[in-house]
Parts: sequence; C-alpha cells; structure tokens
Amino acid sequence: MVSELYYGQSTPEDVLMRLSCLQENLSRGLALVSRAVATRTTLPITQNILMETDQSRLKLLATNLELAITTWVGAKIEEEGAVTIPARLLTDFINSLPSEQVDMEMTLRPLGIRFQCARFEAHINGADAQEFPPIPTVEEGVTARIDPQVLRTAISRVVFAAATEETRPVLTGIKLEISGQQFTLAGADGFRLAVYKGPLLDPAPEDAEAIVPARTLSELQRLLVDQDEPVELVITPSKSQLLVHLKGVEIVSQLIQGTFPNYSQLIPQSSGTRALVDLQEFSRAARAASIFARDGGGIIRLQLVPGDDGAKGKLVITSSAEETGDNLGEIDAQMDGDEAKIAFSSRYLTDVLSVMERGQVALEITTPSSPGVLKPVSDEDYVHVVMPMFVQW
Repeated sequence: MVSELYYGQSTPEDVLMRLSCLQENLSRGLALVSRAVATRTTLPITQNILMETDQSRLKLLATNLELAITTWVGAKIEEEGAVTIPARLLTDFINSLPSEQVDMEMTLRPLGIRFQCARFEAHINGADAQEFPPIPTVEEGVTARIDPQVLRTAISRVVFAAATEETRPVLTGIKLEISGQQFTLAGADGFRLAVYKGPLLDPAPEDAEAIVPARTLSELQRLLVDQDEPVELVITPSKSQLLVHLKGVEIVSQLIQGTFPNYSQLIPQSSGTRALVDLQEFSRAARAASIFARDGGGIIRLQLVPGDDGAKGKLVITSSAEETGDNLGEIDAQMDGDEAKIAFSSRYLTDVLSVMERGQVALEITTPSSPGVLKPVSDEDYVHVVMPMFVQW
C-alpha cells in the first residue's frame, strides 16, 4: 500500500490507540472545541487538541488556560489511548475529507495519528497527552439550571456591554448572580450598563455570585444555538471556576477575581421624560444617523418633542459631520413629560437596539447630562443605561 511505503508499516507495539468514527461527527466535534484553542501563547501545546478514548467514545478537549471546552464523539474503539494533535491542521484536514468513516490509529514512532478515509490517507505528528494542561474538575458548588434559550437571550443582551480593554479586569467580565428562583447577568464598561434577570428552572440551594469572562459567555451563547435541554451552571465554593454542563459538551472557565461595581446604584430610579417608540423605526433611524455620525465624533442627538393639544409627540434623531453633511429622522413617540434631549455614542445606541426584539422600547431621559435608560416594553427584566455625550445644542 502507498501508506506503508510512505509512512512505514506499523507494528503492534507501535500502536496505542485505534478507533473509527464518522467524518461529519468528528468535524462537528472539532468545530465545538476549536474556539478554546490558544491563539497566542507561551505554552505551545495549548494550540493542540487532546484526543482521548473515553468509554467507547472519542473525547476532544481544547483549552487556552482560561477556558476549556470538552465534547464527545461516538466512535468504535479498538484500542485505548490519548494524544494531542495541532488543532488547525487537524481541523482543516478533517473538514477536507468526504462524509465517510475515518479510521485513526495512534503511532509512537513518530508520535501522532494516522488517518484513513475513503481513498485519503495522512499522518499528523502530535505531542504527548501527559504534557497537556490538566483541566480542573468541578465536583461541588452552587448549581443553577436554566432554560437554554432564556440563557442565550440573557447573554446576547448583556455581553456586548463588557469592557474590551484590560485596564479594569473586572469590567471585562459579566457579573452572574444566583438567588432564589432567578439569575441576573450584568455587564458594564464604564460608559454603559446592561442588566438582565431571568428565571431558574429550580430554586437555587443558596445564593451565589461570580464574575465570568465575557469571552466565556460569548462562546457559551454560540453553543446554546442547538441546545434543547436545561443548562447547568456550577460555581465552585472558592469562586475560582465555573462549570457549564450542556448536552454533549462541558465548559470549564476561570472566573475573574475582584469586586464588580454596585450596578443597581447606577440605574436611575426616576426620569423627567419617558417616551414609547417603535423599536424597528427607532433602529432604522439610528442606523441612518450613525452613517453621518462616523465623521462627526460618533454622536447621535435625540430630542423628545411633545405633541400639541394631546397629539402624539415625536422623537427627533439627528447627526452631523462638518465635512460630509447632516441627517435628521423623526418617529412617533407616546410621551409622558416635558421636552427633553440627550446625545449618545452612535455605537452604544445601535448596539443596544440591535439586541432587542420587536415591539416598543421605552426611552427615559432626566437631563442632557444624566444617564439615559432604554427598556423593551414587552420585557421588564431587561434594562440598559447609557452615559450621555456632552455636546452643544
């Protein structure tokens, strides 16, 4: 055979692991764990994926030392074993194969895996599984069970508000609180705050809180798309790790240490003017204004104008740039209060409007220099606070 001439014929003592599985299942498993593979690292083996037999299944595991993702692929196991293989090369090769059975055997000289699928063969060099970083096991802690779509919605409405710069590490995370029959996610970057409260499927045995890296929740949000079974979150007693149990997938994440700001104090308890507007119309007007705001300091001005003699009021959205031009849009507003105005960062405004669902949104303004509040009328469990931009009116 060509493979014997090229790779050398293996002897029984050279082979430690032998198994087979379907290409599409292996490809799907690699896609799940590859997001946890380290990109820039001083520990090269974290750019590999651990492949290990585990009770008649193939276990795939990747970690960047902050986040670890494990999944299992159905397989026919002939010999047990474990080895790590470079993630990108492995994923690209498996994705290039036809949708047929992939036969794999681990070789010792050189250490790696020989693959055969249909008329394709390859050998990929690997590294000893003993060198792969051990993944902490979470055996006890406060457990919360959440509906997967509820959790996905919660993450989508909060995670974008976390800071991306490391100057204040706690703000690069999302505050998770578990209490009674509900959970809370809160994200803030010093200029905006997003808070979502959702129900637990079972009452929590005790209250718990943690700061979860925003990246961990972003990856979890991606994995929740195909989930239909309850998600289990486990916070360790030391608040050092979070374990997430999904159907066929486990995530272990390091938690951020520190004190998260008392976000409830940042939410205005009253407003001078409140207006209800159509979300789709508001989003369209904000997107149009953001085009001109790109060259005008990224500022969008909002002005609430009451109607005459009981008529509907209006929300006027404007932006301008000295060199390119200006933009004005008007939408109907059901107002309670006097005329009011405020200016927001165009990115912050379009970010929050993009994660809300159809219906109406409430805009609450006190003064041009006070935080503005946006809430979906159909969902009282979500609130978004944005700091104003200081502009000349």
